[in-house]
Amino acid sequence: MTNEKNSSEKNRLHPRNRNRERYDLDTLIQLQPELTAHIKPNKYGEKSLDFSDPNAVKLLNTAILQHYYGIDNWVFPNENLCPPIPGRADYILYAADLLASSNFGEIPTGSKINCLDIGVGANCIYPILGVVEYGWNFRGSDIDQASIDNAKSIVEANPVLKDKIEFVLQEHPASTFHGVLQKEDRFDLTVCNPPFHSSTQEAEKGSRRKVKNLSGKRVVNPILNFAGISKELICEGGEIQFIKNMVGESKRYAKNCFWFTTLVSKQTNVLKIVQLLDEFNASEVKTILMGTGNKSTRIVAWTFLSKAEQKLWVSERWKKEK
Repeated sequence: MTNEKNSSEKNRLHPRNRNRERYDLDTLIQLQPELTAHIKPNKYGEKSLDFSDPNAVKLLNTAILQHYYGIDNWVFPNENLCPPIPGRADYILYAADLLASSNFGEIPTGSKINCLDIGVGANCIYPILGVVEYGWNFRGSDIDQASIDNAKSIVEANPVLKDKIEFVLQEHPASTFHGVLQKEDRFDLTVCNPPFHSSTQEAEKGSRRKVKNLSGKRVVNPILNFAGISKELICEGGEIQFIKNMVGESKRYAKNCFWFTTLVSKQTNVLKIVQLLDEFNASEVKTILMGTGNKSTRIVAWTFLSKAEQKLWVSERWKKEK
């Protein structure tokens, strides 16, 4: 069993993250009674959850969405990726700060902001959080029709998401934006959590390491503690190749999007990505460090718009209605 995340670890989260305080496990158990079976006293006598158990993780995150975000219906197959809500929320919050940095420090909110989620997944988590936090509109793309169908069912089952999220099947698996963006589209932000393994063997190795860190046990054939079908976790060339392809293709859609962003899980990939963006003449590149628990990750953001184009974009699209 692992200890409940302590305050210092939780405080690594974004200052506006709703999950910065210790989880109110009693309340979460009321929302998801099955959690009871996964909670036992730790060596300090405090209630604790086994984060190495994928069933426990899914129940916890379902309860978090209910309690902190008002999402009562979040159902998807167990073989699909179950995202840790605090970390996913951090991405949206830092993305909001990124938009604010281009808007005199004020976060643009409401339906005037259009976001594109590359690889929306069956859980639809980034659009959910973006709609609840800021009222943004989303388009979610995915190469898997079953994942899109499930994401649609989540939207239909939660009134707060109605008419805020649309979906498109990416029929060209090797492409990121082609087939998803149309000539007339304008997106203020793109988000992406790319597949980070290059093979099943690499995924299993990473999972063994994660399970050992979480439980202290050495497991030969681990169950991924955040689940995830192969398309969500694995792609040829791994994370770096996926992002390189994304960067190259983003140049073709330079005027369609203000800020392109992606998560980068491996620190060693950041410099390679920044150098590539320099080769493609991105006008501005930002790296944003995030931390959840004992894990660090980062967002790389870039735009091809000149300062003058950025100013025009903001005045035409983000100006408050009187």
